[in-house]
Amino acid sequence: MSASTWNLTEMNGISKRLRISPKPPVAGDVPAFVSVVIPCYNYDRFLPDAVNSALTQTGVSVEVIIVDDASTDGSLSIARALERREQRVKVFSNEQNSGPVMTFNRGLQAATGEFLVRLDADDLLTPGSLKRSVAVARAFPSVGLVYGHPVHFSGDVPRTASTKVSTWTVWPGREWLSARCASGVNVITSPEVLMRASVVDHVGGQQQQLAHTHDMEMWFRIAAFADIAHVEGVDQAWHREHGASLSERADTMMILEERLAAFDVLFSGVAAGVAGSAAMHRSARQELAAEALRRTCRALDRGRITDGEMDEYIAFARRASSDVEGTRAWGKLERRRAKPPSKYHPFSVGRGIMRRIVDRRRYRHWTKWGVYRD
Repeated sequence: MSASTWNLTEMNGISKRLRISPKPPVAGDVPAFVSVVIPCYNYDRFLPDAVNSALTQTGVSVEVIIVDDASTDGSLSIARALERREQRVKVFSNEQNSGPVMTFNRGLQAATGEFLVRLDADDLLTPGSLKRSVAVARAFPSVGLVYGHPVHFSGDVPRTASTKVSTWTVWPGREWLSARCASGVNVITSPEVLMRASVVDHVGGQQQQLAHTHDMEMWFRIAAFADIAHVEGVDQAWHREHGASLSERADTMMILEERLAAFDVLFSGVAAGVAGSAAMHRSARQELAAEALRRTCRALDRGRITDGEMDEYIAFARRASSDVEGTRAWGKLERRRAKPPSKYHPFSVGRGIMRRIVDRRRYRHWTKWGVYRD
């Protein structure tokens, strides 16, 4: 990648959230050059579809960089065959298995595009995805990351996708980041993201110490230095769910630990110096502590938690936030622990129904606007 030239101040970042109708591209603009980096480990059955979804994008120029992570199936052979047939495909191979982070970062070093996409070998871009994302990024030079709705699927690849953009939402990066810290959760899957290469040059690649939240931490790090945009009304990627995927192999406590680690890594690195970083870090840790306690209450309502599991959640909450015992979530848990675990108690049933209603509303909001709460 090229030497860093990013400066948000010079790019005149926006001062407040904008929600606007899409702007038409400027006549005569040279099509954007997008590097699609595909890390691959033992996904020979999925790799051709992932590559084809990138090569068939319209309105942009594309290079596909496949990095095989010492696969033991036919992935490397398939990648080499794709490279021989298509000059836009470049293939690199690790001599030994290095994991998804190092594999992606190796591809990142080879990328030459104005924009970047990290596409797992089992995922696909929807038709026109890159053109739609680039349109926002070109209209707002301060935007470092564009995302949209990812369709999660299992089995056969969906045949259709929504492709008509309704609106764009653009946030000041740190406003978007502050909201993510307050909620404690990631709102991005991965294949739906387009990044500006000069911003990635500035903030760096993914962090090796994060097994499951390396993507999340990188999105949040970009937001500390650039504005964020979301494309509404369309499906930007197809994300495949299956038992072998990394995201399917993580349990709840592991994900809580990984999210905590992501925020700690984020605010101990280059984002530590941005305005408000200490407050954002603190709010993230407080929310994760509260979430651990809420999960404990839910498990008690369902009668599905052991004393050891409850102790583990409480210990996590205390580590995440030193003042958790004075919070509302702590008080709720104390009152709930005074009652016997039972999924049949009227209060437990009522709370369960309300939670499902709230969860559905949050999901619908995320599907439309790209955030759980705004």
